[in-house]
Amino acid sequence: MSSAKFDFIVFGATSFVGQIISAYLSEHLSGCSEISWSIAARSETKLCSLQKQMSIKGDEIPIITANAMEYEDMLDLCQRARLILSTVGPYAMFGEELVKACAETGTDYCDITGETHWIKEMLVKYERLAQSTGARLVSCCAFDSIPSDLGVYFLQKESNRKYAGCLPNVKMRVASIRGGVSGGTIASIIKFIDAFRENPVVRRESMDPYQLCSVRPKRPMDKQKFLLPGYDSEFESWTAPFVMEATNTRVVLRSNDISRNNYDDKPFTYGEAMLTGPGVRGLLSAMLISVGLATTAILLYFRPLRLMMTKLFLPAPGHGPNEQSQLQGHFDIRILGSNDHEQRLTIKITGDRDPGYGSTAKMAAQAALCLLETPKEQTPGGFWTPSTSMGDALIHRLQAYAGVLFEVTEQIIVKKTK
Repeated sequence: MSSAKFDFIVFGATSFVGQIISAYLSEHLSGCSEISWSIAARSETKLCSLQKQMSIKGDEIPIITANAMEYEDMLDLCQRARLILSTVGPYAMFGEELVKACAETGTDYCDITGETHWIKEMLVKYERLAQSTGARLVSCCAFDSIPSDLGVYFLQKESNRKYAGCLPNVKMRVASIRGGVSGGTIASIIKFIDAFRENPVVRRESMDPYQLCSVRPKRPMDKQKFLLPGYDSEFESWTAPFVMEATNTRVVLRSNDISRNNYDDKPFTYGEAMLTGPGVRGLLSAMLISVGLATTAILLYFRPLRLMMTKLFLPAPGHGPNEQSQLQGHFDIRILGSNDHEQRLTIKITGDRDPGYGSTAKMAAQAALCLLETPKEQTPGGFWTPSTSMGDALIHRLQAYAGVLFEVTEQIIVKKTK
């Protein structure tokens, strides 16, 4: 087993999304002698198999065996690398020992979690330690929440250039999306549902969009209305709930909090939804999505019904969309900002792969590489969001290497294709 000092380690490389990330990095960094990296996981057999698959297309990547539940193993990983990119979830079950080790040793860290109740717990426990050791910890480096977080950052930067100020009223709308779900994602959702049922603190904070903020604004936004359809007059479309709104909203509000309310002195508001189109057809689509999400939540909440679902049709951990489905996936997101002076701006964010896996793999990998290049003077130790830690540099990487594009658009109304 090599004891070399790596630039970064992909931990959880044999998980479903970990394999996609590793394969992407193997191709992206093929022949690059300036960056050293390794793959790590609990099973040496699976690691050797993955190593063999990657060596066919590129360089042979060193392997490290490590158990996420063993603190000494996590310390060993941190002593071997400058940064750890973790895909080991559910993070509420398997993530704390690594976060603790990174905070203690000053090792940088990225992950792809959307479990905000766990992020809050880690913030409370380890933020001061990370600030003292210089460890930069950046969660949500995936479809939740890079497009939303960097999208709002990009919107406000363009608004400052055009209007010499930020836009306080911001909404994100999913115009088009195609992708699948993996067993690991289902496991994380189930873990949250169990925490929601058993922990009154999680129940209370799950309704608070300012969950990750250090200070609540004097005039906070209204609490989120989950699972309800609506109508958006600016987009001239019915809307359905977006399943990632809860996570993304918290990350965007935390970015505003970290940057000391940089998104305007007035109360900053933010929300997300899916566009389903105008007319009766759009309304029916919004209602069907709302009912579908509510039904799924109920079925997962009650353990006997959950067991039936997992046996019949939900993917098991380690399984998810096949390669063809990932290649055929995509997303198209619009973010609209406005103020009381009738100034407004719309940006468009698109991705060329399945958002939760193909695009997430590229986004997470580029976030890790970007954080490696980010000077400590620019981003010191602590818990950060993607936009507050890397900003323009990460946008550049995503557009150059990850197929994620950010652009200003005049098109407000999104025409639905048949």
